[in-house]
Amino acid sequence: MALQIVDINSEHLLIHVRNAIGRKDRNVMLPKNLLETLREYFKQYRPKTYLFEGQRKAQFSAISVQNIVKQVAQKAGVTRPVTPHILRHSRFGYAPRAIRFATHLVEGGTDIRYVQELLGHSSIRTTEIYTHITDVAKTKIKSPLDTL
Repeated sequence: MALQIVDINSEHLLIHVRNAIGRKDRNVMLPKNLLETLREYFKQYRPKTYLFEGQRKAQFSAISVQNIVKQVAQKAGVTRPVTPHILRHSRFGYAPRAIRFATHLVEGGTDIRYVQELLGHSSIRTTEIYTHITDVAKTKIKSPLDTL
């Protein structure tokens, strides 16, 4: 978890992700309710550089993050294998029938090119794989001729 305190832009509700997949930087949205939780966390733990610091104020190791995710999943009663990567794809984390984040955005009307940028994909085809657009969502598409 290399997320630094300076990567949180509370004014514009953005998180700057450095050196992400494909070694690219990008900005992702920061939900208002998460911002409040992060503020409470910050007040309690007072991190210095990294938002989530491990021992000796260094960044959390990948193994530590994996262990935390597994422990939380066990406490929540999730019996399927859970990894930190699963959180990237789900709207609210891992749960039975978790709503995919990208699908949720597309079905909510977000242009797939913005979703592509949020996920850091070079190819729109990769984003299309993540979106799993349902037939129900396709029926919501209106023909431009309907607006005449």
